[in-house]
Amino acid sequence: MPSTEPGGGKAEGRGDGLALFVIASCQLMVVLDITIVNIALPHIQTALGFSTESLSWVVNAYTLTFGGLLLLGGRAGDILGRRRVWIFGVLLFGLASLLGGFSQTAGQLMAARAVQGVGAAIASPTSLALISTTFKEGPERARAFGVFAAVSAGGGAIGLLAGGMLVEWLDWRWVFFVNVPIALTIALIAPHVLKESERHPGHFDLAGALTGTLGVVALVYGFIRAAQEGWRDPGTSVSFAAAVLLLTGFVLIERRSRQPITPLHMFADRNRSGTYGIMLFLACALFGMFFFLTLFVQNVLGFSPIEAGLSFLPVSVMVAVVANITSKLLPKYGPKPFMVGGALSTTIGLAWLSLTDVHSTYLGSILGPMLLFSAGMGMQFVSLTLTALSNVADRESGAASGLLNTTQQVGGSLGLSILVTVFGAASTTEAARQVVAFLARATPVQRALFERTRTLPDPWGDRVLTAGVSAAFTVAALFTLVGAAIALFVIRVRPSDLERLQGGRHG
Repeated sequence: MPSTEPGGGKAEGRGDGLALFVIASCQLMVVLDITIVNIALPHIQTALGFSTESLSWVVNAYTLTFGGLLLLGGRAGDILGRRRVWIFGVLLFGLASLLGGFSQTAGQLMAARAVQGVGAAIASPTSLALISTTFKEGPERARAFGVFAAVSAGGGAIGLLAGGMLVEWLDWRWVFFVNVPIALTIALIAPHVLKESERHPGHFDLAGALTGTLGVVALVYGFIRAAQEGWRDPGTSVSFAAAVLLLTGFVLIERRSRQPITPLHMFADRNRSGTYGIMLFLACALFGMFFFLTLFVQNVLGFSPIEAGLSFLPVSVMVAVVANITSKLLPKYGPKPFMVGGALSTTIGLAWLSLTDVHSTYLGSILGPMLLFSAGMGMQFVSLTLTALSNVADRESGAASGLLNTTQQVGGSLGLSILVTVFGAASTTEAARQVVAFLARATPVQRALFERTRTLPDPWGDRVLTAGVSAAFTVAALFTLVGAAIALFVIRVRPSDLERLQGGRHG
């Protein structure tokens, strides 16, 4: 192991590579946990008695606390020291994973997932800030950002692959247990390869964190309840009203706070605010793509858990390859062409996926658009990361990276809830048509079974699911199209500005 500085500092040379490995491993663990449970959801539902409606909260309980508390996590690293806060977040994540694996009820698992999100919210923004303070400005830091971006973008697909292997070969509980040894290893190595950052005096904006997080939770719940109970349901109206009040309160608190959790002056830079907008709409589509494709390949194409996981492996490979190429071409062309091109690539891929029907095949209808979407992600993640962190004072780098991650996680949760609503409306309409078609051909035994279960057999059931998935992909394509428009008309970054984007800090 490389030598260390007094107080746990990182050594030069080989220590840089090990430091990047530790930071990237933490980010991979955090990101893949968003999707690793997707493959296991049917098994979790059976084991713990989730209803179909409540099952989506296994994903949302994690992403909402993750996204909602990211800014507080970034601020904690700035105030208390990034290394110690980062290690605490990693250990909390590992403990919550252990509890999740041992869960015996639906409530226990959702609580464990929420705590996992808290640990991720503490560790993830600090990971990005540690790159900024560990690696030298220029090409070295740009390469580190490239690795980090590739891990962030490809982690979702890796999670699906790992989830499939763990569920098929072991048990659904191992999608949680697998995090425990990783978290312990990271926490043991980190003090030897990362030096502690300087503490910056300040206070925690708990009021801002709570109102912002609860506001987003209310907004997401409103969309999901609308899908279940309808837009006229009183609970839906109350949820949206609460979201408006809480989010309005959040803005007012942040404007009056001496040290807000969301420094609103960061949005004064059009490139940075445009970057946050692009990330928001990309995440809206990204979470939906993984969620609905996972349903489609298992329920319609009949893939096993491991086959479903393997089917997403090209996503991870494509993201990593394109992110690496993008990081090398950025000095020549600047980030804007990759933001625009990446957004258009994801839009075309999603529009292609919207053509999916019950006769679609993986090689003929899924792989091509999935690769287009992945190439777009690879282009966008590197350029968005560099742009969002440009010209940010070192004392606010944790908050800046937290805001970038917040837009991704909150955008993903919000986007998934909207797409679930679209899916529900389209599948309900299609179900009405398919019920008529089924009953016209059904035998007396089939009619009796349908009256008892209210479930359509295949292929009628497949048509219902496919209609909902197709509608969701159509709306997802509109999300990324908005991102392309922001990249084209808002972002104004020239190749000559790249020196600042590669890591210039002040303050």
